[in-house]
Amino acid sequence: MCLVIVLVLVVLSGGNAILHDYRDALAKSILYYEGQRSGKLPATQRAAWRKDSALCDGLDKGVDLTGGYYDAGDNVKYNFPMAFTITMMAWGVIEHGNSMGSELPHALEAVRWATDYFLKSSASAPDIIYAQVGDPNADHNCWQRPEDMDTPRTVYAVTPDKPGSEVAAETAAALAAASLAFRAFGDEAYGILLLKRAVKVFKFADKYRGSYNDSIGEGACPFYCDYSGYQDELLWAAAWIYKATNKVYYWNYVKENIITFKGQIEGANFEFGWDSKHAGISVLVSNWVLNNSMEASTTPFLSYADSFMCSLMPESPTKTVQFTPGGLLMKGGRCDLQQVTSISFLVLAYSNYLKNSTHVIRCNDKIINQTQLVNFTKNQVDYILGSNPLNMSYMVGYGDKFPRRIHHRGSSIPSLAQHPDHITCKEGTPYFASTASNPNEHTGAVVGGPEIDDSFADARANSSKSEATTYIVSPLVGLLAYFSQAAAH
Repeated sequence: MCLVIVLVLVVLSGGNAILHDYRDALAKSILYYEGQRSGKLPATQRAAWRKDSALCDGLDKGVDLTGGYYDAGDNVKYNFPMAFTITMMAWGVIEHGNSMGSELPHALEAVRWATDYFLKSSASAPDIIYAQVGDPNADHNCWQRPEDMDTPRTVYAVTPDKPGSEVAAETAAALAAASLAFRAFGDEAYGILLLKRAVKVFKFADKYRGSYNDSIGEGACPFYCDYSGYQDELLWAAAWIYKATNKVYYWNYVKENIITFKGQIEGANFEFGWDSKHAGISVLVSNWVLNNSMEASTTPFLSYADSFMCSLMPESPTKTVQFTPGGLLMKGGRCDLQQVTSISFLVLAYSNYLKNSTHVIRCNDKIINQTQLVNFTKNQVDYILGSNPLNMSYMVGYGDKFPRRIHHRGSSIPSLAQHPDHITCKEGTPYFASTASNPNEHTGAVVGGPEIDDSFADARANSSKSEATTYIVSPLVGLLAYFSQAAAH
């Protein structure tokens, strides 16, 4: 059997050469999620510095809400960004699972850790959907390992009287996307279970329309307020359920409501992330619109997707974004790797969907081809992995130079094996203030990223740049799978 070394030579403008091992980065990106786990950890847990935590979540409400993921460096479970995280990871598995090799079971396990939790949090729909666990204000007032938490594990829920269409619809999208991933890779029964729940949760989201900003605002805001409205999540969820069921009802829902929600959609068509799904809707549905001339001519999705690509490509005369001197995407005048990874995934997905189509992206008089889309994506991924002016990887544990002082409680405080005694809320503060490297390497974590001049201060207190989040990493899983396979050929 031949051993394939998955390495790609990247030549930097400064003349330095970096070898990127995408397969290694893929493995680390998936391992990251083990460090974010909440609940009772399995015997197969590889991130050994983490132990069981939050084992009583939901107990005061008479429900089991253990499991799921902490969103970032804190100890709160925010279902809205968590669901987006899983939608994107599942999308990566659907598109590139065959390229993941031995990492595929780990990727599916990472998806399932969240979907099992979503099944619990939506078990009472259509009467109630649990949307968050943990008092964020109390939590953010402490620097404490998740294993030591003694802050309130407040449970926030959305109901018919206090709706939360965005969190419910994104949960439905995650369940539907995950159902496709599991059905594609051998777990038909679990996939069907997820899909049935997705349909039920979407019905709740659509029937009881309203924003969770108004229903559980004290829990969601200002941390994960929904700024773009819940309409995009309803379309996003319907599109995913259509992809999973092929039932025309859901496709008609998307088409009809793209007109109803036209003002909101057009106003934010160039956005994509945990809050805004607008560009993602157009790219997702382009997969079937591209091969249907009637749908292509009567719906706006290809036009929206093309406009989004034209806003990004450096060669495009209608480009609206900027880049750092080293080539990293900037949107809204700032560098933010959560936007970079999500947007890069969309660009690669659209490129793949265009392969068997005659459709051409026209940016005024400039044609953008698939090679340009792939190169754009690769440049962004390579920058994150170290092809940048600092020759620094923004993924912890990848390469020789990476962030050592990430804004993360569990990573920055000695593990239970090193310090078995309970650490109270304020006893962790000295670890936060320390300039020493984190004692627990949170392998695979990808931080917020550099400044607009490509500089980076490896400082725990600079949370916007040094904090890793689940939704930065999840789009990378699919991207790294693709480039690891491409490099092997």
